[in-house]
Amino acid sequence: MTTALAPHTAEPRARFLDLAAAEWLKLWSLRSTGWSLLVAALAVLAFNAGKAWDNVRYWPDEAGYAEKFIADGIPLMHAFTTDAGTVMMLATGAFGALAVTGEYSTGLIRTTFAAVPARRSVMAAKVCVVAAVMTVFGAVVAAVSFAATQAILSTEDAGVSLDHPGAPRLVVASALLAPVAALVGAALGTLIRHGAGAVVGSVLVLLLLPLVLGEDRHWSAVLAHATPYVAWMRLGDSQYDPGAVPYPWTAGGAWTVYALWALAAAAVAVVTVHRRDQ
Repeated sequence: MTTALAPHTAEPRARFLDLAAAEWLKLWSLRSTGWSLLVAALAVLAFNAGKAWDNVRYWPDEAGYAEKFIADGIPLMHAFTTDAGTVMMLATGAFGALAVTGEYSTGLIRTTFAAVPARRSVMAAKVCVVAAVMTVFGAVVAAVSFAATQAILSTEDAGVSLDHPGAPRLVVASALLAPVAALVGAALGTLIRHGAGAVVGSVLVLLLLPLVLGEDRHWSAVLAHATPYVAWMRLGDSQYDPGAVPYPWTAGGAWTVYALWALAAAAVAVVTVHRRDQ
């Protein structure tokens, strides 16, 4: 007597939306996620609001000073200061790096790849989740920072509205600085696979590299312009004068730098995880 064998049915491949949902749950299951974003947001806002308040506190008693203050573009400088931009890149770069290396340090990545052998799909889902979270984070922080600083400056009639020339570009550029830096951190996380090393690497690439590159020589200026930090400063400078620098460049070039870094970082994260062992 023979027993009929049930036909073998292949397990269906995981849908990308399911993978993204899983990565979302893994990210927000950590208490540190919400707290780290809150602390980073408060630090950025503190730098910007503190700078605006410092100006109001020592406001000179001079006729027409508010008009000159606005004409010089200072309200936009206070809307998102260079110190705040530095903190933003530090925090979001580390966030992206730890979002990847955290699974390697705990060994969860082995379980993930055992359940879903399609490593590229898993990492693509993680990259999308990190980028989405950081985009919302950057948008909220940039918008609140702009509103808060201009409200403070408005006590001396020196605040500007969002339709002021250069303001929309500054807010958008500051908001997108978060996902760009986070994707760079995630790419370094897939390459280094060690939390501290990936965080240090993101600091070196995102912040220290632009500091060693000047704009007095052509090759150095080109390399400096190709970094996200310098691109953000170019986009946020409403008073940019091409004739005042030896090697000027355009806002379109700065947006291109943003896009290329984000795309390249995402590609490195997805491709690297497929070509290396766990």
